[in-house]
Amino acid sequence: MGSDRGVIALLGDDRGHRSHQELNALRPMLADMGADTRWVPTDSAFDIREYDGVWLVPGSPYADDDAVLRALTVVREQGIAFIGSCGGMQYAVIEFTRSVLGESATHAESDGEADDNVVTALACSLYGEERLVTPVPGTRFAEIVEEPFVGMHFCNYAPTAEAVRRLEKAGVVVGATADDAGAEVLEFPDHPFYVTSMFQPHIGALAGKPVHPLVRAFTAAVAARNR
Repeated sequence: MGSDRGVIALLGDDRGHRSHQELNALRPMLADMGADTRWVPTDSAFDIREYDGVWLVPGSPYADDDAVLRALTVVREQGIAFIGSCGGMQYAVIEFTRSVLGESATHAESDGEADDNVVTALACSLYGEERLVTPVPGTRFAEIVEEPFVGMHFCNYAPTAEAVRRLEKAGVVVGATADDAGAEVLEFPDHPFYVTSMFQPHIGALAGKPVHPLVRAFTAAVAARNR
């Protein structure tokens, strides 16, 4: 945004639940790392190009799903640093499937169950569940996080295995796996930093835990974009 500090859009609707409380607790830590943050409600008038980084936060369906998908197209095409958590991952899969693969793609939660669902309910809900997240060797995520770790989830929905297989054929990389989650991390191609996760890397901020390496890597990408 043309200043000496990167600015991150927290794209989503702050509804005050646990995940959003954790994000707000994380904001001072990000500021200490040189990145300012602004909540950007999905139903507000915004230009996502104004930001050095975008974090599509949990909390779907969003107030304006169409605005989110349009913003994701800009983020992907313009090379804006991006991280998407839980719902952020789900909508990134929808946007990529529609815009890059040219296929119909819907979300079972917001659009209803249909043959073109690329996001469906998990067989085993991961809402409030911890799982061991295992980085896949040779991926960007494995460079960021070398060892398996316990990740917190608040997800009831996830990309389908078939949707992930189609994305992989187009160059998307599975960066980590976890029991009951399948593709825990997805890395999108042809982009400086576009990483999505099922686990929520900001959980722990309220307890003063260290900033997760994925968030640190994202913040570094934001700084690089700002420069």
